[in-house]
Amino acid sequence: MSLKAKLTEDMKSAMKAGEKDRLGVIRLINAGIKQKEVDERVEMTDPLVLAVIEKMVKQRKDSISQYDAAGRDDLASIERYELGILETYLPAKMDEAAVQAAINAAVAETGAAGPADMGKLMAVLKPKLAGQADMGLVSQLVKKALAG
Repeated sequence: MSLKAKLTEDMKSAMKAGEKDRLGVIRLINAGIKQKEVDERVEMTDPLVLAVIEKMVKQRKDSISQYDAAGRDDLASIERYELGILETYLPAKMDEAAVQAAINAAVAETGAAGPADMGKLMAVLKPKLAGQADMGLVSQLVKKALAG
C-alpha cells in the first residue's frame, strides 16, 4: 500500500472514530500533497510524499522551539501533538553508525576526497537516506569524513 493510500485509509478511520485532532493533521498532510501535485503537475510517489511530510515535521520542530522560547506552552503542545502524528508516517530513523556506514559507502562510490566534493556526496546520499536520517546530522558527518 502506498503512503498516499495509507493516509486516505487513516483519514477514513479517524472520521469513523471521531478523532478530530488526528483527522485535522491527516487533512493537513493531504492538503500539502495535493498542493505539490497541483503546483508541479506530478503524480506523488512515496519519496515525494515523504518529502512533504519531512518538511511539515521540520516546520513543527521550528515552531515548537519558538513557542517554548516565548513561553507559549499551549501552542507548543499542539505542535508536539501534530509532530507525533506526522512522525508515524516516516520510516524508522537510522542510527549514527548506519548513517556513517552509508557515508563511507558513498565516499567509496563517488571517490570524494575533500570538502570540495561535499555537494557530489550529498547528491548521492540524499535520495538514499531521505526520510530515514536527519539530513543535518548527515551533513555534519559528511563534513567530518571529508575533512580527514
